[in-house]
Amino acid sequence: MDLLQYNLHTYNFTIAPMNNKKSIINTPRYYFLIILCCLLWGSAFAGAKIGFEYVPPIFLSGIRFTLAGLLLVPTLIIQNRGDFWSLFKHWKYMLLFGFIQTFMQYGIFFLGLNEVPGAVAAIIVGAGPIFVIIMAHLTMSDDKFTTRKILSSLLGFSGILFITLAKGGMDIESPNFVFGVSMLVISNLVGASTNILAVKKKSLGVSPIALTSFANFSGGLMLFCTSLFVEPVHEIVAPPLEFYFAVLWLAIIPAVGFSVWYYLLGLDGVKVSELNIWKFIIPIVGSVLSWMLIEGESPKWQEIVGIFIISTSILILQYTPKKRGV
Repeated sequence: MDLLQYNLHTYNFTIAPMNNKKSIINTPRYYFLIILCCLLWGSAFAGAKIGFEYVPPIFLSGIRFTLAGLLLVPTLIIQNRGDFWSLFKHWKYMLLFGFIQTFMQYGIFFLGLNEVPGAVAAIIVGAGPIFVIIMAHLTMSDDKFTTRKILSSLLGFSGILFITLAKGGMDIESPNFVFGVSMLVISNLVGASTNILAVKKKSLGVSPIALTSFANFSGGLMLFCTSLFVEPVHEIVAPPLEFYFAVLWLAIIPAVGFSVWYYLLGLDGVKVSELNIWKFIIPIVGSVLSWMLIEGESPKWQEIVGIFIISTSILILQYTPKKRGV
């Protein structure tokens, strides 16, 4: 908890109307924060793998996000002494955000996940940045398709395919396969819409920490209540200590990750489509952690090729040709 408070307090992630004299875009700090988010999200598989051994998925997500929202409250109190409740003056927007970003996105995700092979789910979820690029092009006047953006996203998705196919698991057995794929696609669309919504509403001046706390807590409660009706929660037995450590880590991931991500989305000059292309490196994190933590896991040539392709896609995204002198 001290580490969480230190990180958030150090960077003082508060969105005000963005007229920063000195932008952090394209600075080491900017890239560090992006990579921090991807590292956190890429590590979620380890905690989820432990958690799913003891409790159903929606129930786990409910307690995870509810706890994530609570973890941020001490930081909000410290940063806003005497003015804490004013952070939630836009509570209707924050509640809507929690409903869409936490409850809808993850609820729909789990509906689809149960009906498709793991590899198929990984490919669809890995295509998330492409959905963001398309939606941004359709809904934002200053974030249109560019050749560099399209090439970078297609290369990144090709890398996802290589990494995923190396892990196998493409057998299609579920009779509800089409339904499952549809749910995962909708989950991606919902996730893309929250990124765009955060950018469009940044003029409200909502603190990214407050938004993350409120959205995680409210959405987590919705998921938790839903699990009581749709999952065999009554069959849960007292889990061992490792489960609680896993839940704590799973809660820290969205608490820190989304706070930082919404801070980055609120910066002037940041394109939501270009920022999301960086998410292609999340499978790289997952693969490397698998090699390090899971016995018997080792790099396959397809994964190495995928990592190389994704790295190339990021380099293309960041490449800006120098203008010739007139």
